[in-house]
Amino acid sequence: MSTAVERPQLAPNKTTSLPTIAFDTWALGGYARNHGIHAYARNLLSHFRELAVAEQIEIVPYVCVAVENDANSFPAGPGFHPRHTRLLKFNRAWRLGGACALAAMQKVDLVFSPHCMSTYIATLAPAVITIHDLIPIRTPLSSRRVNGLARFFLWSAAKFARAIITGSQHTKNDLLEIYGIPESKVSVVYYAYDKNIFNRIPLAPELLRRLQAKLGITRPYILHHGVIKPSKNLRRLIQAFRLLRERNKNLELDLVLAGPLGFEYEDVLAEIRGNPQVVLAGTLSEQDLGVLVKGATLAVIPSLYEGFCLPMIETMACGVPTIVSNASCLPEVSGGVLRYFNPESVEEMATCMEEVLEDTQLRAELSEKGIARARRFDWRRCAQETLAVLKQQLAN
Repeated sequence: MSTAVERPQLAPNKTTSLPTIAFDTWALGGYARNHGIHAYARNLLSHFRELAVAEQIEIVPYVCVAVENDANSFPAGPGFHPRHTRLLKFNRAWRLGGACALAAMQKVDLVFSPHCMSTYIATLAPAVITIHDLIPIRTPLSSRRVNGLARFFLWSAAKFARAIITGSQHTKNDLLEIYGIPESKVSVVYYAYDKNIFNRIPLAPELLRRLQAKLGITRPYILHHGVIKPSKNLRRLIQAFRLLRERNKNLELDLVLAGPLGFEYEDVLAEIRGNPQVVLAGTLSEQDLGVLVKGATLAVIPSLYEGFCLPMIETMACGVPTIVSNASCLPEVSGGVLRYFNPESVEEMATCMEEVLEDTQLRAELSEKGIARARRFDWRRCAQETLAVLKQQLAN
């Protein structure tokens, strides 16, 4: 690990005459691993490190070796100077304005946060914040306390950020409608996926056989991967899979749900009980997840609401025939090249699965069009467009 990361650098003075951008690394903590915001923050920080010199800026990620945070593994480099802070040890204090307070003390020009799960104090330091989705408003949790807290953070980010970045035009429209903020305040920057893992490189059959044996998958399978939470609509997916099997008694397929248990997932677990053809794969390594995705016969994304949906792009990039909900940003991000269904209709979802499974030519078409669409998404481009938004705010 770099000495620049391990040694505290608490001096308030800037280390360079270049504009400085503090990077709020909270989303790189262990609690966010296997979630989309973690992948987003990690990839942006990696590319910011590469682009800092060419962009003539200094990136200052906050780190703390006393906490589990992937930002600790990023060594210092030209234009990239991690700064140690003990404040990251205190989760509540950090999320209640810690990044802005520290940036003000250290005379940093701008704070960038790849998440909106903290409050930002505009009078201390200007901030650009990524708001990924409006799930607490569009598909609220049953817990009033948890949902209320999430809505407060969303309101705080929308109100106090100097600029907002989001992953789709649909989410931007939601922000404008709900918070009444100026359109010029919100920029759409599409996210991307890991091309080293999700690609068309042929899969070694033995790797897939070994993984299937480990997970208890005994047949070809339909796949959904992502955090198990209410907005993913997995209870209806299981019901649609059951209806599909009732219509096709000889259908030899499993339904595999891969991903960590998020919150309010009890109804999904209840729906799985007594159904041996539904496999709960749990949290997988990135390498195993890549293998599992590539081996799928069909991918289904039945979400009620998404801000971008990395899993959809990952399955498309692997050439897996993919069908998705017609809700929120999914038709926009997928470019209208997939098959779509009403996520609230179990009947329509089952029919869509059946049509694709029974049509070899349609599966090939979905695969080919999905690959072509996925090529548009690139993390380096995402980082460059994000930095363009940040530099525009530095110039204001």
